[in-house]
Amino acid sequence: MHPLLADDLSRLPELLQSARDFAAREVSGLDARPVVAPGGAPAARPLPDRGAGAEGALARFAERWAPGFSASAGPRYLGFVTGGATPAAVTGDWLTSAYDQNAAGGDASSAAALERETLGWLRELFGLGDAHSGAFVTGATVSNTVGLALAREWLGERRGVRVSEAGVAALGPVEVLSGSPHSSIPKALSVLGIGRDRLRTVPVLPGREAVDVARLAEALEALDGRPAVVVANAGTVNTVDFDDLRAIADLKERYGFWLHVDAAFGGFAALSPAYAHLTDGIDAADSVCVDLHKWLNVPYDAAVQFTRHQDLQVRVFHNASPYLGLPAGEPDFVHLTPENSRRLRALPAWFSLAAYGREGHREIVERNVALARRLGEGIAGVPELRLLAPVRLNVVCFTLAGSPTRERVHALGRAVADSGEAFLTPTSYAGVHALRAAFSNWRTTGSDTDRVLAAVARAAASPPRARGRGARWS
Repeated sequence: MHPLLADDLSRLPELLQSARDFAAREVSGLDARPVVAPGGAPAARPLPDRGAGAEGALARFAERWAPGFSASAGPRYLGFVTGGATPAAVTGDWLTSAYDQNAAGGDASSAAALERETLGWLRELFGLGDAHSGAFVTGATVSNTVGLALAREWLGERRGVRVSEAGVAALGPVEVLSGSPHSSIPKALSVLGIGRDRLRTVPVLPGREAVDVARLAEALEALDGRPAVVVANAGTVNTVDFDDLRAIADLKERYGFWLHVDAAFGGFAALSPAYAHLTDGIDAADSVCVDLHKWLNVPYDAAVQFTRHQDLQVRVFHNASPYLGLPAGEPDFVHLTPENSRRLRALPAWFSLAAYGREGHREIVERNVALARRLGEGIAGVPELRLLAPVRLNVVCFTLAGSPTRERVHALGRAVADSGEAFLTPTSYAGVHALRAAFSNWRTTGSDTDRVLAAVARAAASPPRARGRGARWS
């Protein structure tokens, strides 16, 4: 054994304690550090010929790289839809690395059984029935891709083609209908060979991002019986708008289509009695996407994909090999997702659900929604700002008063990021350049929200300044 490896092995408990102490200092300082680190990244160095051992590597990381990491796990990082990591989830994630289980297979370990238990808990949490089976994937993009891959196979069945065998060229043109599809949907269509151009945008309700169900029915009627894919939204990115899932599900009785529901973070509305009605009808979906490193607050990367059609899932993703064989009975996860090998992503989710239960995670959801409304009310009171949409759940979409050009809005976002107080992401809503603040972190409090509002108000009241070497915002 190499002497550095041998030395690290002999001192492993001490090294783990050093890593634990360093991580504890970093996490405890999240509230004080800039949300987005100023300055650029260090210049790359050549691969060392002789290593420094684990302790030396930790010291080099702490000196060169740690100062430039963002506080994305902290309470005022409101860009994208980014959760943090609950204490229990961090515990589970560290143990995931320590045990280093390959969860794709089911032999010689209880890891796959733990994942199935976690999937059962999540299915119950989101109001899905026993007909839905699930699997862990890296994030919403892969979850949407897997769901649409099953839809592709389903379409092939209706045309007498096994796409998984004959290829997508044998399928012919595909119709994919959606009101406000997330950007990962056309990306998935590209990956699957269906093509971005096959996505047909259906008109939405006035002043909304929710699809007009009557117009969707007209689009389906125009297909004259040809099968299609409908991508419904349970929470849009800009305004957290929800399609009427129950009404769309009712259309399935009349038209032949595959219903995929993108519930990446909006699905968590099911946890709260006040908002659960928004997800009514999700159980009728043929496939469902839910992203766990958003509102469940587990570390990256973790999402789930649910489907009513595990047989199609096995057909698409089964791994034919002499040492694996074809799946019989309950298939191993190697036959359900694109990955043959992967870490036990379920363990951080299992820890967080076991630690805080439905009640604890409901509190996170309801507190984040209340804080989003608090920020929205504050922004409505700032003369230089205006809301672009009602605060429906956990996202605040707003812009500058007057003429919100791209340059002015982006300058506002950069100024907020450069202040170190908060991080927001840009968007465009109803043709207007805007910023959006997404609340999904378990740490965020009322005082954090007030600090965000103050930072945004200060930046809006000040003339835009030239961009220096500050935060890389856009």
